[in-house]
Amino acid sequence: MRVAVVGATGTIGAPLVIALADAGHDVVAVSRRARQSADPRVTPAAADATDEAAVARALCGAEVVYHLVHSLGQTDFEELDRRAARAVAAGAAAGGARQIVYLGGVGGTAVDLSPHLRSRAETAEILSEGKVPVTVLGAAMIVGTGSAAFETILALVERLPVMVCPRWVSVQTQPVALGDVVRALVAVGGDGATFGESYDLGGPEVMTYRSMMERTARIRGKRPILIEVPFLTPRLSSLWLHLVTPVNAAVTRPLVEGLKIPTVARDDRVWELVETPRQPFDDAVREALSAR
Repeated sequence: MRVAVVGATGTIGAPLVIALADAGHDVVAVSRRARQSADPRVTPAAADATDEAAVARALCGAEVVYHLVHSLGQTDFEELDRRAARAVAAGAAAGGARQIVYLGGVGGTAVDLSPHLRSRAETAEILSEGKVPVTVLGAAMIVGTGSAAFETILALVERLPVMVCPRWVSVQTQPVALGDVVRALVAVGGDGATFGESYDLGGPEVMTYRSMMERTARIRGKRPILIEVPFLTPRLSSLWLHLVTPVNAAVTRPLVEGLKIPTVARDDRVWELVETPRQPFDDAVREALSAR
């Protein structure tokens, strides 16, 4: 099967391209600047995700299109995400695709969504308004190298022996291993039973952000002291993270604004399609650390 991955060089896209090729598919790896692959099953294609003509050329002939692009970090990320969704929906239809697979976030039905989570939900809506059936996967925090949320957690436990933490550290989430996300994306590709369906991607454990930090710290041989305070606003929290982590404020602020909403999977039927069991949190952290 010929598949296209829009956002092929990103944290999810890069391993997904490899996994799809290993599964026997012919893969078109779409990115802003095409990167030549040594794998003959992978064809690079250059296209800015907001450029409708370029996207249409890249997606021509693809049966399944994976849309992984989001513009977090740009000042106008919401508008850029809308334009990219429209371009992919139109390009997939023009190219004869049977399915679009979109990776968004968990929590898309909450009434008090942050701009970041609202944008992810809006992207799913725009894609679904097109002519090609869409399969939506919503992921909680992804544990893996390159994941902005995971890199932030890791930087905090590496750098701060004592942390004054905002209230969001007590919010529940369901972190999921990068490898499990990739396996779920591969599993739904081309499966007619998943067309028009939405699924949540959560790992096997529900925990708070505080617990995540404490467990990650133990794996790193550290014992940080966490002190929760009630007065750190999302803006102050993002500035605090910017001071002590390598993730820039343009990325951390939209992420932090969404942390007040629990990101726990409600519909995890997708794991019935994945043959391997989900990776426990501690194992996912160790694997991510070993890949650095």
